[in-house]
Amino acid sequence: MPPGGSRAVNEQTLVNAAATTDPGRWWRGAAVYQIYPRSFMDSNGDGVGDLPGITSRLDHVASLGVDAIWLSPFFTSPMRDFGYDVADYCDVDPIFGTLADFDALVARAHALGLKVLIDQVYSHTSDEHPWFAESRSDRTNPKNDWYVWAEAKPDGSPPSNWQSVFGGPAWTWDARRGQYYLHNFLGSQPQLNVHNAAVQDAVLKVARFWLDRGVDGFRIDALNFAMHDPQLRDNPPAPPTDRRRTRPFDFQRRIHNQSHPDIPQFVERIRALTNEYDAIFTVAEVGGEEAEAEMKAFTQGQARLNSAYSFNFLYAERLTPGLVCAALAEWPDAPGMGWPSWAFENHDAPRALSRWWSAEQRERAARMKMLLLMCLRGNVIIYQGEELGLTQVDIPFEQLHDPEAIANWPLTLSRDGARTPMPWTADAADFGFGSTEPWLPLGAENAARAVDRQNADQNSLLSHTRKVLRLRKAHPALHHGTVSLCTAEGDGLTLERVADGETVRCLFNLGAGTIVLDGGNDGRVLAAVNGATAKRLPPFGALVLEIAT
Repeated sequence: MPPGGSRAVNEQTLVNAAATTDPGRWWRGAAVYQIYPRSFMDSNGDGVGDLPGITSRLDHVASLGVDAIWLSPFFTSPMRDFGYDVADYCDVDPIFGTLADFDALVARAHALGLKVLIDQVYSHTSDEHPWFAESRSDRTNPKNDWYVWAEAKPDGSPPSNWQSVFGGPAWTWDARRGQYYLHNFLGSQPQLNVHNAAVQDAVLKVARFWLDRGVDGFRIDALNFAMHDPQLRDNPPAPPTDRRRTRPFDFQRRIHNQSHPDIPQFVERIRALTNEYDAIFTVAEVGGEEAEAEMKAFTQGQARLNSAYSFNFLYAERLTPGLVCAALAEWPDAPGMGWPSWAFENHDAPRALSRWWSAEQRERAARMKMLLLMCLRGNVIIYQGEELGLTQVDIPFEQLHDPEAIANWPLTLSRDGARTPMPWTADAADFGFGSTEPWLPLGAENAARAVDRQNADQNSLLSHTRKVLRLRKAHPALHHGTVSLCTAEGDGLTLERVADGETVRCLFNLGAGTIVLDGGNDGRVLAAVNGATAKRLPPFGALVLEIAT
């Protein structure tokens, strides 16, 4: 039996788990810390972060008070999309370490009370995966239909008008088969044919491999891309917009190359597998114009995934009260309704502080933002460095690695700017990352925000993050309560949460002016940010009150 062993459990234990305090539902209201392995900590000085490096820094993560870590891909890969192009689902890429290193990481995380979530990429593989090598070899091999192959049109053009996320047609010609293959992302990321039951069996076997190794759950990448329209119908044009379109992808309504109605049936197979194990958490990444509907479909009832998250905040140009209330309204506390997860930052989006506020506003806004995240109903995801207030690093073109940013330069903000190495030690030449010549620039502007400097300052954002995480855990209304009220008025946001006889009112000023409150906000102050009081919210002020009922 692999390290971690089998952790089989009666399925009914999970189905009947209703109380948030049930260990089987540890994830409900949880705080998850996302780690981007390439940039967290380098243990061997080769310029790339690795699994032993992560293990060496888990004390920092545990000190925050989060419940789990989520590791972005560390699997064997040619790294054209930095791990999301998987060449071997069941091994560790040598730049990150070994399976033994992964087992040591899981053991250390569990010793610190941290659950471990890992990425699963089921919609596509690398073109270097053995499955694809066999599939492309001819039209009669056992895996000939494991990927999406199609004939050219009579004039030799691609089978449909579908466009890839990273730019250009979503079809590439393969001379060996004399057919096109589909790729919704890079040409080196061929699309798996997840309609095929054998493909589903294969990826579920992958999931079982990692569950038997001791992981506590999965973040499932690009799940709504897992299946396509078998008729290969053209996508219709997108309606006019006042937003600048930087990719051909943006000119279409993507209704045929993704979001197939059979995806929930595949989701039920994933859930059936995870129900064989104890307290496993599954969360889907879902993007696109119909994200909310798909998120609900993927999480409906007890037979599908536990949670899903979209890009409500990740790509938002501004953080507004209306945006917050609209997002929460999509997830009412209703029978059969899934459980949302929220992130303001991740590896695919520019740092929120740089997206939403000017340089002079960011210090105050960061404190308000972190408290707001902790007041949302759902799980919350903190991206590495967000607890430090890291800002987007400006990466010059010649140092870019992000294929999307290179293809669309200079019209899209590089994802690389949010993937720069974590600053651990302010005065060290390598900021404590482990190498002075890392794969991306260190980002000198973030040196002063390093962990060692903030650890020594009780008034730092890092200290504030620990406090608001403790606050969320200490109050059932914030941790897992319902939303009884959400109102938006100008820059003012009022949010009320209720659970276990407790009512908590959260007042936020998302703007740079002062908001005078009308009164009626009597209660025990649980948190006050940027000089907020029951009578006024200064710029980016926030107040959290326990209201007597």
